[in-house]
Amino acid sequence: MESDRFATSAVALVKPAIKTAGIKILIIDILTIVEMELRKLRHEPTVLFTRAVQPVLWLLIFGQAFSRVRAFDTGGVTYQTYMTPGILSQSVMFTAIFFGLSTIWERDMGILQKFLAMPIPRVALVLGKALAAGVRALCQVTIIFLLAAITGIPLHWHPALLLAAAGVVILGAVFFATLSMIIAAIVKTRERFMGIGQLITMPLFFASNALYPISIMPDWLRVVASVNPLSYMVDFLRGALVAGQLTSWQADVGVLLVACILAIAVGTYLYPRVIA
Repeated sequence: MESDRFATSAVALVKPAIKTAGIKILIIDILTIVEMELRKLRHEPTVLFTRAVQPVLWLLIFGQAFSRVRAFDTGGVTYQTYMTPGILSQSVMFTAIFFGLSTIWERDMGILQKFLAMPIPRVALVLGKALAAGVRALCQVTIIFLLAAITGIPLHWHPALLLAAAGVVILGAVFFATLSMIIAAIVKTRERFMGIGQLITMPLFFASNALYPISIMPDWLRVVASVNPLSYMVDFLRGALVAGQLTSWQADVGVLLVACILAIAVGTYLYPRVIA
């Protein structure tokens, strides 16, 4: 009887230890994939600057031109200031949504097959690549922040708000990068991927509150914007950087977290099918 009790107690103590060790190994696997992906960035840093050209043009040309147009209420700030969080979100989405292209390239080069043969969970591969996209997105956002500071766009630079904005940028990048990998697993060719990627990015951008408030949209477009994760990322960044207060951060972060979890679950299931 005593021996049974001792065995039960030992098992109860060992199980949490095994579970903790498994989580640690998973985190190490994820960070290894992140580090591996970031090595590519170190070898091609010009990619960051070339991809920053489009948001820079939006801010400098479109933003300044439309600051003279009073088509809707921007909350007492210039239109250029109002649209800055939207352009930040656009840059994050455009950086992450084409991340799946590297998955197809890795398959064509035979690298992906080696990844799948490694003794690590598939979720570590997907989440590691998605988090690497988040780091890339942060680099893009830093460039836009520097441009905003140079051009005198009045944003709130409080460290806590900037840290919160960085966290939401990573969440948004994780979702769009995982969505990109899901598309790559379905279409399997670079040509189809580029076509579908371009097909969904602009509708996602314009069917959000990046350039204008949801209140001026027609009813059907409001429904689309309300289920568009980009809208919630823009809403959070606009509150943090323009208004300087986070009034609806629970809803914004909650929707992005749910979107990330669903995308990661689907991406983990479909990721091995890229080579099928």
